[in-house]
Amino acid sequence: MTEVPTEPTLVAVRNFRDVGGLPTREGRTVRRGRLFRSGHLAHATDEDRTFLGSLGLHTVFDFRNAADLVQDGRDVELPGVRNVNIPLDDPAEGAAFWELVHSGDLARLRREFGAGGGDTRMRNTYRTMVTTRTAEHGRVLAALADGDTPALLHCAAGKDRAGLAVAVVLMALGVERETIAEDYLKSNVAHRRYRVRREATADAALEAQVAELLAPVFDARIEYLATAFETIDAEWGGTEGYLSRGLGLTGPARERLRAALLE
Repeated sequence: MTEVPTEPTLVAVRNFRDVGGLPTREGRTVRRGRLFRSGHLAHATDEDRTFLGSLGLHTVFDFRNAADLVQDGRDVELPGVRNVNIPLDDPAEGAAFWELVHSGDLARLRREFGAGGGDTRMRNTYRTMVTTRTAEHGRVLAALADGDTPALLHCAAGKDRAGLAVAVVLMALGVERETIAEDYLKSNVAHRRYRVRREATADAALEAQVAELLAPVFDARIEYLATAFETIDAEWGGTEGYLSRGLGLTGPARERLRAALLE
């Protein structure tokens, strides 16, 4: 397979990257051109589609909920690619969140996200994704192990739901948590960040306050991923217990997964 550039120029797909090249603790490497991550594909241009079509993708895993699909739209279709939607959070919470973002109501935003509220909200989101979405994460691992590769994993911004799903896959491959964290934090680079669509306002000061209040939600912060790791350790005694007892990943399936994604 032709090597895929890790930093391609995409017009309307944010936060795309090839996860290949990351090392495992056993000295192997995640194979390039097999596992990708990004933000949503709903606004992909013709040029973007051409590039994505060149990846030889088998499956696109979309972790957005119903509210996200209303907000940005469904992914564009890529010829010969299977699209699988596996929501990783509560659609009702998603709808309420986007309504609040669009309202720009400073009083409500301060109540929800001020004084550490945004950070607490995000930590709780990661904790909940770990404890309540075991079936969904297990389904992704099983599909990848059974041949649904090359695969692209994404959500809206490609940092939280996709970030955790990619982290789960990398843990199963034997990648160290510190290395997973380094890849996770790449989502903070300016050109990768999600574009929040709000009604234009002439009040720059108001927009600055809204942006500051929403920053914890749209940042990839190491504390959030650390909360996920801490929850895994507290609930299952570590990565191995989480993968086997929590996600139902068997030894043979894990070997198939590693055979597909490692070199």
